[in-house]
Amino acid sequence: MTSEKPALTIRLVGPRGFCAGVVRAIEIVEAALERYGAPVYVRHEIVHNRFVVETLEQKGAVFVEELDEVPDEVPVVFSAHGVPKSVPAEAGRRELHYIDATCPLVSKIHREAERHFATDRHIFLIGHAGHPEVVGTMGQLPKGAIELIQTVDDAQRVEPPAGRELAYVTQTTLSVDDTAEIIEALRTRFPDLHEPRREDICYATTNRQAAVKAAVPGADAVLVIGSRNSSNSNRLVEVARAAGCLRSYLVDGVAHVDWAALMDIRVLAVTAGASAPEVLVEEVVQACRERFDVTVEDWTDTLETVKFKLPRELVA
Repeated sequence: MTSEKPALTIRLVGPRGFCAGVVRAIEIVEAALERYGAPVYVRHEIVHNRFVVETLEQKGAVFVEELDEVPDEVPVVFSAHGVPKSVPAEAGRRELHYIDATCPLVSKIHREAERHFATDRHIFLIGHAGHPEVVGTMGQLPKGAIELIQTVDDAQRVEPPAGRELAYVTQTTLSVDDTAEIIEALRTRFPDLHEPRREDICYATTNRQAAVKAAVPGADAVLVIGSRNSSNSNRLVEVARAAGCLRSYLVDGVAHVDWAALMDIRVLAVTAGASAPEVLVEEVVQACRERFDVTVEDWTDTLETVKFKLPRELVA
């Protein structure tokens, strides 16, 4: 006698998965491989997802951390997170053929910081120390021009140079709510603080966090598919827990799901970080079908239509 599978409703949360900047970055590596042939070197992971990186490695991409690992006379791609100005300068000195895959929304923040610097403003960067995007943004300007703010406590304690106008920019992949608290703390202390013309947290980060919040009520657990070093994926887990679902987990893919922790649930919300491909979501849903009597509900509340063009040299 076979036992019946327990019922499970899966809320497929959307938007989820690849954003326009990630799509563009991956397409840049693929187009470079097609145009120039393997190997094409990539400085840093093109996006923070091991599945994506390993797939591109199989096609001939070679991932390194620094330019000194790149041999002469091969193309090199800079990751979607952006790089300090010293990196293209060194590539130029070595006469390396480099292609910049920095997300246009990150490049926008670089230009904002440059404009503030040009008017002699001291700049706060709200972000996480050591993240490649933060390293890249701070590296657009001379040392000391940008001051990193990671927490509300930092905002309450920071002592900027006296007599200078102040401005802030932010990392694109932060928690919308946490960032709002930090900004409010800065505004309270510095009422004349100059703000971005448009919000720096990218549309994809904002949309994914809002969608998770909407899906949490009534969900017994949340699975966020994404890599451990993915900032936006980690923020989705934090947002889900803050919204009331403490059983929210970040998993690289189906192999990392703790099924024992999910056997008593009846409603599961599933989403994916902006650098996680949809195939990983499909694998998790299929694995759920093998263990549960699954009903899938589409919880998409926003359709994303943003697209970014490839560099001219790859489409000419």
